[in-house]
Amino acid sequence: MPKNEQDPAGSTQQFRAFANRGDAPPSRPNTGLIIGGAAVLLVVIVVVALLVV
Repeated sequence: MPKNEQDPAGSTQQFRAFANRGDAPPSRPNTGLIIGGAAVLLVVIVVVALLVV
């Protein structure tokens, strides 16, 4: 028997798992990034307001 013989059943099973995987779910917006950006923007606005007064 050759040493590099592959099991066709294993390959078929792997292909079926790949084919049945389906499309990836749509990505949702990163809520943490949005909240962090809003917090940074708020801090910048407060600092600018304190410097102007």
